[in-house]
Amino acid sequence: MIDPVIEAKQLTLRLSDKTIIDNVSFTLEQNKIYGLLGRNGAGKTTLLSLLAGFRNPTSGAITVNGEDVFENRAVVENISFIRDVKMDSDSDRLEDYLKGVALFRPHFDWEYAMTLVERFKLPIDSPMNKLSRGMQSAAHVIIGLASRAPITIFDEAYLGMDAPARDIFYKEVLNEYMERPRTIILSTHLISEVASMLEDVLILHQGSLMLHDRTESLLSRGTTITGDAAAVDGFTREKKVLNEQILGQTKSAMVYGELTETERSQAERQGLQIGPVALQELFIHLTGEKHNE
Repeated sequence: MIDPVIEAKQLTLRLSDKTIIDNVSFTLEQNKIYGLLGRNGAGKTTLLSLLAGFRNPTSGAITVNGEDVFENRAVVENISFIRDVKMDSDSDRLEDYLKGVALFRPHFDWEYAMTLVERFKLPIDSPMNKLSRGMQSAAHVIIGLASRAPITIFDEAYLGMDAPARDIFYKEVLNEYMERPRTIILSTHLISEVASMLEDVLILHQGSLMLHDRTESLLSRGTTITGDAAAVDGFTREKKVLNEQILGQTKSAMVYGELTETERSQAERQGLQIGPVALQELFIHLTGEKHNE
């Protein structure tokens, strides 16, 4: 498969009388790391299931290099969709489980998979259903990384892992991406942990695409103002404040909206420090109830 371009055109999925995905359109360029963000129930997993060919949309289309995904083996075998699924009834040994998956993944790298098994300290001879939840999550992540599919999707697949294991995962994603570029989509609630990895961000809200932008551009919409509490209050009085923190006479306020050069100069004259805003804070603001009223 040549480097994949993913396109969704007026993509809609209805189940019974409920609309899960509502008229979603976007284009994902090849060889980027994307973040798909959304609150619980926003439709993230459903959207990714459509992209992976697990479901057929009610209307609209989702294509890879111009080809429909659903029931298209040539496309689907180049998509790795990894979810955090419990393996309580699977008694296959980890090694056998990985070998079974490798049969259906044309790019699977067995040597790399075994390296990851060692990195995550997984017992290769243990039955899948005897592994802890964190170990099962690591096994799924190994499949996603070692499959080396041109389109690799991690849908909250690493939530069961502890912080050290997630750190290994993040480092492996970046190393793989740098050495063997591919399109990687991360759906996560751990926004603060992955923010620095994301080149583009898509925010899904109540089944609709609220935003699709470069992470750098999105972050430029917010600013942190820090300094004397009274000065910060005065500077932010007419601005949309996302969050505030106070320590003694010092206050830090996150505001939404780009500052003009005049405002930046004014802040500096007042001894205020200007800094970036966190992606997580922007996400909370954009998907908050007050913002949507």
